[in-house]
Amino acid sequence: MYSLLKKEISVFLSSPLGYIVIGVFLLITGLLLWVLPLDSNILDGDYAGIDPLFVLAPWVFLFLLPAVTMRSFAEEKKTGTIELLLTHPLTDFQIVFAKYLACLFLAVLALAPTLVYYISVYKLGNPPGNIDNGRTWGSYLGLIFLAGGFAAIGVFASSISNNQIISFILAVLLCYICYAGFGYIGAFISSGAIGNGVQLLGISAHYSSMSRGVIDTRDVIYFLSFSYLFLMMSKTALESRKW
Repeated sequence: MYSLLKKEISVFLSSPLGYIVIGVFLLITGLLLWVLPLDSNILDGDYAGIDPLFVLAPWVFLFLLPAVTMRSFAEEKKTGTIELLLTHPLTDFQIVFAKYLACLFLAVLALAPTLVYYISVYKLGNPPGNIDNGRTWGSYLGLIFLAGGFAAIGVFASSISNNQIISFILAVLLCYICYAGFGYIGAFISSGAIGNGVQLLGISAHYSSMSRGVIDTRDVIYFLSFSYLFLMMSKTALESRKW
């Protein structure tokens, strides 16, 4: 599996796609956080923090991760290399997991340069270092888990289609529903236990919880289970060729 993971990562880094994804992510967040005179501008904020990054990043990832994952299996099917891939001495789940980890690696790689934002705010604070570190690192961890969930959705969407555009659109739609859709549905149903229960099915509620700096095992279990569910669905989609 390691060789396949290494191959997938090298494909990303040897093609323009990986650098475009990283560049677009940093460009959008950089403009919205530091340049444009919007509410998200950190320099115009009342306190030292990079909270706007963690509000904007999920929406950027909602489009960028499907763009990364849409080629995972759809391209293999279109070019006919899927049969060659499946002859490797790997289980279907190992193949799915390797492609998933490669996509997640690219997301983490895109996040890494944003540590410069943290360092800048840390230095610019009055006094220097006046920043909520627990909230910041909790948000980073939550964002990685969220990226993992989006990547799992994207791999699943690619596994059931041989058209990259259809895979991209389906992944964006599913990511939106899983991130914000349950929150809207829950709020529409009621403000009681049922509504809260529906909201807890969505990613947003658990991401917001981790962004407060408190790492609750229930949130971690949710994200791991969520990603595992979509990876198993991707495995099932691959196995359907045998039916």
